[in-house]
Amino acid sequence: MNNNLIPKIIAVSKTFIMNEIIPLIDYGHTDFGENKVQEAIDKWSKIKTTNKDIKLHMIGKLQTNKVKQAVSLFDYIHSVDSIKLAEKICKEQKKINKSIKLFIQINLGNEDQKNGIEIENFADLYLKCKNDLKLDVIGIMCIPPVKKDSSIFFQEMKKIAEKFSIEEISMGMSSDYLKAIEYNSTFVRIGSKIFGERS
Repeated sequence: MNNNLIPKIIAVSKTFIMNEIIPLIDYGHTDFGENKVQEAIDKWSKIKTTNKDIKLHMIGKLQTNKVKQAVSLFDYIHSVDSIKLAEKICKEQKKINKSIKLFIQINLGNEDQKNGIEIENFADLYLKCKNDLKLDVIGIMCIPPVKKDSSIFFQEMKKIAEKFSIEEISMGMSSDYLKAIEYNSTFVRIGSKIFGERS
């Protein structure tokens, strides 16, 4: 586990226009998170060709019909939650000889409206991705239920990471990132604390 590392901040730029993002890029920040593939393409395609340091993180639900576009643009996908999606990513990566860093999203709160694999099915998906598909799964990701103490879920994520010797954990947002860091989060996804509230 990366206990001693300072977590990487993903500036969640979804819904913000590039004029609002440029100052952060000029300051030297490199990691940005988007929820929708088409929005990301419209905003980032040009700037990513001129600024090779920028790393783009797909943090929203990824539909299989958008995988081809996502693989060509993104450097990280945080929301792998099914074998079908993993297989599609594998297929599209091979076509363009690219390897994306992946996180498996776990739905720890068993919320119907949230994406993510159920905890009891995590091991099967993780091992399939690593051993059969040879995907670069570097970590796990979660979005805790809004009205519950997120510490409970962060602690569970820490245990899963330790059990499977997983290096990276993507958890913690503007409201709870400090708490997430206490439980070894290595990627925090911060939007409103950086860009302000969304309209």
